[in-house]
Amino acid sequence: MPVALPALLALIAAPPAGLVDAHTHISPQSTERALEIFDEVGIDWALNLSGLWPGGPLEANLEAARETGRLLVSTNLPWGLAQRRRDFPQIAARLLKTAAFMGARCLKIEKALGLQVLHPDGHRLAVDDPWLDPVWQTAGAIGLPVVIHTADPEAFWLPIDENNERLAELSAHPGWSYYGRDVPPFESLLAELMRVVARHPETIFVAVHFGNRAEDPAWVGEQLDRYPNLFVDIAARIPEVGRHRAEAVRALFIKHQDRILFGTDLGVSGPEFLMLGSFGEEPNQRSEVAPFFAAHRRWLQTRDTLPSPTPIQGDWSIHGLGLPQPVLQKIYVKNAVRIYGPPPAKAKGWRLRPPYFRLSSGPEQ
Repeated sequence: MPVALPALLALIAAPPAGLVDAHTHISPQSTERALEIFDEVGIDWALNLSGLWPGGPLEANLEAARETGRLLVSTNLPWGLAQRRRDFPQIAARLLKTAAFMGARCLKIEKALGLQVLHPDGHRLAVDDPWLDPVWQTAGAIGLPVVIHTADPEAFWLPIDENNERLAELSAHPGWSYYGRDVPPFESLLAELMRVVARHPETIFVAVHFGNRAEDPAWVGEQLDRYPNLFVDIAARIPEVGRHRAEAVRALFIKHQDRILFGTDLGVSGPEFLMLGSFGEEPNQRSEVAPFFAAHRRWLQTRDTLPSPTPIQGDWSIHGLGLPQPVLQKIYVKNAVRIYGPPPAKAKGWRLRPPYFRLSSGPEQ
């Protein structure tokens, strides 16, 4: 049954305390704007996946995080070096150790790996190329989770026409389409990712965008069954996951309640740019923020049928999960704390550097 209007208004007006957004992109010059959004929608703290690397903007991002006490920061890798340096994996491993010492909480791998990054020999660098094994091994050894984006929505491989479910999004951003381009098939990229996860069982992998395959929740559930070092977030994929049969998705979320993280793909940069999961020809407007986050909570917390929070990704209805409160607390907060540690403002008594969590022993405090 749809939730009554007074109850819905209360849900929007009183967001859950301590909500963690484990998938954001925030420039260091935009932290004040981001904090205003956090306060409005009930985000206690967030993970900024655009930290970049030591010797670059990572320092500024970490300083902004320390000043606010409400941001964790990823490190990234300078993939431009991969084509030029045969010792790139060793350079990357050193950068990871330095970044972790500085305070980075994870390594974010962008979708360019597998699609665009080249090996020094000139061939496409596959996600599972053994040449990169030192990167994944080092991340596991120092306890730095690998947050990885592989491929893109499956519709991006299809013609941009009226039969494409992402027509509105691809019409606004035709450069996002892979149709007719010299890139691997969608299925091949996901297979590369899972081979890496299988080959490095001591490394935590967080496959963003609901395992990078929100089109097939059953497949995602199978991978979570198979690989205990695999986690997923829900960022920018509620329209896709939410269209599937609610009972099946609800059962998956309950079964894997310890491995799913809340995230939105909130982007805040400069004085104007705002992204709420995706955007059209113009960035999102500030007035869209509260309804966007309220729809996420409504989808997770009620059994309502509701409009997509990101219509440009698919203008259809989604079906609420009505998850139990203990499951919600894990997805909203506890799972992020387990693998990334707490924000600086709440770090007393915690390790100040990785590892925050070991697969065999649980959270370290």
